[in-house]
Amino acid sequence: MVSQRNVRAWQPAPRLNSRPEPTPVSRRHKPDYWLVILCVILLTIGLVVVYAISPALSESAHVSGNYYVFKQLIAIGLSLVAFLATSQIPLDTWRRIYKPLLVVAGLATLVALVMPVNPNYPAHRWVRLGSFSFQSVELLKFAVLIWLAGFLSHQIRRGTIGDSSQTLKPIAIAVLAVGFVVAGIQSDLGSTGVMVVMMAAMAFVAGLPLKKIGTIAGIIIIGSLLAVSVTPYRRERLATYFHPEANCQNSGYQACQALIAVGSGGMFGLGLGRSVQAYGYLPEAANDSIFAIYAEKFGFIGAVILIGIFMALFSRIKSIAERAADSFHVLIAVGVLAWLCVQTLINIGAMIGLLPLKGITLPFISYGGTSVVFVAAAVGLVFQISYYTSFVGRKKVDNSSRRQPNDNSPDRRRVRGAYHPDSGSRA
Repeated sequence: MVSQRNVRAWQPAPRLNSRPEPTPVSRRHKPDYWLVILCVILLTIGLVVVYAISPALSESAHVSGNYYVFKQLIAIGLSLVAFLATSQIPLDTWRRIYKPLLVVAGLATLVALVMPVNPNYPAHRWVRLGSFSFQSVELLKFAVLIWLAGFLSHQIRRGTIGDSSQTLKPIAIAVLAVGFVVAGIQSDLGSTGVMVVMMAAMAFVAGLPLKKIGTIAGIIIIGSLLAVSVTPYRRERLATYFHPEANCQNSGYQACQALIAVGSGGMFGLGLGRSVQAYGYLPEAANDSIFAIYAEKFGFIGAVILIGIFMALFSRIKSIAERAADSFHVLIAVGVLAWLCVQTLINIGAMIGLLPLKGITLPFISYGGTSVVFVAAAVGLVFQISYYTSFVGRKKVDNSSRRQPNDNSPDRRRVRGAYHPDSGSRA
């Protein structure tokens, strides 16, 4: 005989917008420590690669041999502080301070636009104060993540998620603003793509109708085509993507050198101290091109292992998103998952010739403080969410007879239910 306790634990999941808010007293449990372990592994791998190529980098930059390693250690220390801050400050506090975050991110972006540019990096993407540099788009990603999760969860509670004027219009304006500033003025199409996909994923999970998501996608496609067509270097980069070998000495130089680095690694790699491409051949060896350097050192097997670690990290975040107890928590986790997935895909895809080259870092691996700090801060939010996830099972419900075309409402999707004290589940 099946107990009432077990029967109730396997009832269909409630709608996303009906999930109760978590309270630490009744729902807090052990967090997902695998999230931390996987991030530490990735940070360690990045530090090892930077350490291995630091002699080559230091020689070309005419600085101390430990310069790059020391700066990467500082970045890792700051990322630990950022992780602790976002994992301990209550999520409701983050939801309340989205306006100051957006204001600070906007001001940082404006400051970056008026700052003198480095001849080696002519784009207006960095705020530079002496030896300190800060990439404003990373803060903007974090601020948009918090804002959009709060905005969409509010629309869900009000029941206006499908309303064009109240939901679609603000999102479309945000997408256009990001495209104009980040892609247009800062010439950072890669980061724009990451932010747009992150916003689209969150809107989809929130239940925005597919027709309206398609409308935004159409705006993005048109804007992307315009951005490529009116900018000569982007047209040249796109042509290089299709035929990298045609101009390996000029526009296709980085793409060709990246492929040489990946191919030189073979099956098992050349080893830590045997990199050739880091000695001035491959541009941005410690930043955008670090995956190619990693593949040169550790080979195909090492590259597969690294991708496997990333996949394990993404799987943990996906699991947390599925079992989050509140719509705001779900959307935060989905946004972070999309952020990391797309950024990883763009970086690795560009290094192996599957995607056009973009100036975007590999999360946790690439040298550079701003990216490491804000990626760690984003994962810290997910780690805090893992304190309040549900362990309620779910059963498949056949809604095929009632499903309508382009219906993306939350109750049409299989989403795990939130913990409820009467369901017989454990938190």
